[in-house]
Amino acid sequence: MRTSFNIPDEVVAEFDRVWQEQEIENRSRAVREAMLEYIESHSRLEETSGEVVALVAFDYRHHEVIGELHAVQHEYQEVILNTSHTHQGEWCLEALFCRGPAGRVRRLIYQLRDFDGVRRVKAMVIREGVE
Repeated sequence: MRTSFNIPDEVVAEFDRVWQEQEIENRSRAVREAMLEYIESHSRLEETSGEVVALVAFDYRHHEVIGELHAVQHEYQEVILNTSHTHQGEWCLEALFCRGPAGRVRRLIYQLRDFDGVRRVKAMVIREGVE
């Protein structure tokens, strides 16, 4: 199946550099591998249930989304225990330390991913079935 994506040039250039360094046969194979890793990561998040402890890290362009991000964080304050924020030029890096029902933490992650000004969101479930 052929398809096309709208990806910033600098992301494509970095992706090409990485897969070529790893001596992967071609870009299509590298994209398939990346997609499978994304599916695996997403599936684990979907399958997690009960109470969890998780770290959610994301980077974003401060001036584009800060108001909306603060609103989301206030909406989920019952599961966000602590936040850490640092400035990296025009980008900010934020880490949320969370504890609560897996479904609620999952919805927080999905909302953060929905902003154009957020570059990426990484979630690490540290403990499942916490009492």
